[in-house]
Order: sequence, then C-alpha cells, then structure tokens
Amino acid sequence: MNINRRLYEQKEVILHYLRDRAAESYGEIIKIHGERDFKKRARAINKAIKDKAQTLRTIIIQRSIAQSWSKTEILNNILMITYCSYVIMIEYRNRTWPYEYMAFARRIGELWEPFCKNCFDFPARDDVELVEPPLFSEVREQLQQEIREYIENISLSELEKNQLLKYYDKVWSLVTSGEIKLELDLHFRIDGKNYNVDFKSGFQSNEKGNTNRLLLVASIYKNILSENNECLLFVRTEEDDNNHYLQILKKSEVWDVYCGNETYSQIETYSGFDIASWIAANIEWEKDLDQDTLTHFNENDLVKYLSW
Repeated sequence: MNINRRLYEQKEVILHYLRDRAAESYGEIIKIHGERDFKKRARAINKAIKDKAQTLRTIIIQRSIAQSWSKTEILNNILMITYCSYVIMIEYRNRTWPYEYMAFARRIGELWEPFCKNCFDFPARDDVELVEPPLFSEVREQLQQEIREYIENISLSELEKNQLLKYYDKVWSLVTSGEIKLELDLHFRIDGKNYNVDFKSGFQSNEKGNTNRLLLVASIYKNILSENNECLLFVRTEEDDNNHYLQILKKSEVWDVYCGNETYSQIETYSGFDIASWIAANIEWEKDLDQDTLTHFNENDLVKYLSW
C-alpha cells in the first residue's frame, strides 16, 4: 500500500490491506488461544488491528513532516485509517464473539470518542494546544497554602488562628476522603484559555454518580482553579428534555452541554475541521462492513446502532 497524502481517497485499498493483515494475525491467534477461548481471541485480534492502525498513523505522521503535508491532509488520512480499523475490528469481534445489542451499542459509542479526538490531536487550527490536566493533589496543596497564608494575616489571636485552622483541616478531611480525578477526556488551550472536555456517547437514566462527579470536577476547574477554564460536555446522541441528569448538567453554571449536531458544530469551532461533513461523506458502515457481519446485524436488529 502506497502511503501518500491522498491515501484517504482510497478507502477500499485501506480496508483490503487491513483485512489481509487481520487475517494473518487471526491465524496466529487461533494457534495460541484455540477455537474455544473466544474472549481471549477477541481481545487479541482487537489489539492486533489497533497496533497495525497505529503503525500506519506513525508512518503518516513521519511522511507528513518530511513532505510538508497540510494539516487537513494529515487529519483526513488519520480519520480514514481510524475508521477503516474500526470496520475491521467490528468484523473480527463479531466473527470471534457475535455481538448482541448491549455490547454492540456500547462499542459503537466507545469508538466515537477517540475518533472525534483526532480533530484535536491533529487540529486544522494553528492555535490549538493540548495540555495536561492538573493533579488534584497540586490543586489541594495550592489552595491550602493560600488559605493558611490568609488566616495568618487575619487579626486574631494565635489560639483563634489555630482553632480556625483546625476546623479548616476537618473540612478538608471530608473533601479528600478519596482522591478526585480531574482528568477528563480532552484538555486543550486556545488563546490562553483552557477547555476541559468530556465525551459521552449518550446519557442514560442511571447517570447519578457520573453526574455528581462531573459537577464536582467542573466546579473545581471553574471556581477554584480559575475562571479561565471552560468545561464542555460533548454528547453524541440527540437528547430530549426528559433526561433528568443531562438537564441537571445543562442548567448548572459549570458545564456547557452540546448534543448531536451541536457537538459536531462545536468540534469544528474549536478544532477548525468540519467533522460532520467528513462523517457524511466517508462513513458508510453498511457498505463497508463485510457481508457476514451485515447479515448478523440485520438478523439481530443491530443495524440501527450504526449511526454517528
């Protein structure tokens, strides 16, 4: 396969190449795990396809630097390699361990997030900068130091200051009974402003725990770290007004929530790439999946989940 800046226009070539590579790997995997251990075979072939896709991504990045590809050419190729690898992973997972509706609906959602994040890993805009999220331990230490310095400068007796600090430490002991993970799915900076993004394939009726965590994390970003932090929730599916937990986040003052087409519009705004148009032009699950997989999906009413 000739990897060049126009490779993304050759979807069938990429699919054929990845299928051949997957077939080679699958033959070796069966020798190792046998026919019965379908879960181990599924994990192994999934890893083999991901590794091959990563190799292609590495070659694309290397050649893009050497040959001065445009940002859009790089991203077009990365997206096409990613999508084609998904097609092959779905085919071989279904061959090894046939999908039922819950596993397949979840899998389609899981694949969507890293696909979208490609737009920020290889942004079309020049001013998008990926950043590392802060550690909660660092935030805690900084805030504790600020409070202690403030208390030290209050006109109180030493006994009163010590008592106030004692109460302050008791409150912290409640807040930090468990470490708080501030890392979300994506963190980037534009023009000195930090954006913290969480991707959700859909919002279910049992999202209470996740909703509470999201509110806590966003509150730390917005109210403790600085007002220079924006928290964005990108939801794949269109959501109605009856989704209680999603409405809580929408009405909060710490999250900006976008669903369905709004999400794709926001991704374009921040990354500079029209991912909605790319999906419409290139993602054709029912055309690109092999016939055995499609037959299983049609017989088990799974085709309806093939939608981004």
